[in-house]
Amino acid sequence: MADAPQSLVEKLQTRFGDILLECKLDLGEVTIEVAPQKLIEVFTALRDESDFAFAQVMDICGIDYQAYGVVEWATGESSSKGFSRGVIEGATGRDAAAIEEIAAEHQFTGKGRFAAVYQLLSVSRNQRLRARVFAPDDELPVVPSVVTLWSSANWYEREAFDLYGIVFEGHPDLRRILTDYGFIGHPFRKDFPLIGQVEMRFDPERGRVIYEPVGIEPRVLVPRVIRKDNRYLSESR
Repeated sequence: MADAPQSLVEKLQTRFGDILLECKLDLGEVTIEVAPQKLIEVFTALRDESDFAFAQVMDICGIDYQAYGVVEWATGESSSKGFSRGVIEGATGRDAAAIEEIAAEHQFTGKGRFAAVYQLLSVSRNQRLRARVFAPDDELPVVPSVVTLWSSANWYEREAFDLYGIVFEGHPDLRRILTDYGFIGHPFRKDFPLIGQVEMRFDPERGRVIYEPVGIEPRVLVPRVIRKDNRYLSESR
């Protein structure tokens, strides 16, 4: 069983070859990357062929790679009160324009901003597979729907659409599933403000809930982080 992930990698490479943009084994987990136009073809084979038999999709999530890997916290040293210092006044959630400026300097390998990630499970073969597909257009991210292959993908794709704005072409009922009616924007995008766009409260005079512009200033609290401490370092002899 220890060689099962490596065996899966070899089967994938033999079966699909250059159709896969990436196929790798890392930390005991197999990940493939597929072009959008090849997604249905590859997933159909992964579901139906006995060497794979991925009969279930356990999860589908969106990813926003804007400003990927960029952080604003200097966590190597701490202040006298035990907190780290923020070093970049333009981190995710502060200001959309600042995020765009940072993202322009830090592109994620040029593959695009948005991607959908699929977690597949084969019960009969006791193996798992992660698959990723990048949307070719950052302004209107579109990837094929896999609802016709796995009916359980319905709500997963709606969630990724709601939170990231990824459009799953061919979905039978693509609409929001978590946010409120009339919600504007996609809250898991990196350039979406942490304080949101509007605030909601009950107005006793009108007798109903109303929406108003956000009345607080955006701010990001400094997290407490774990650092090196001689008390917890093993002695080297």
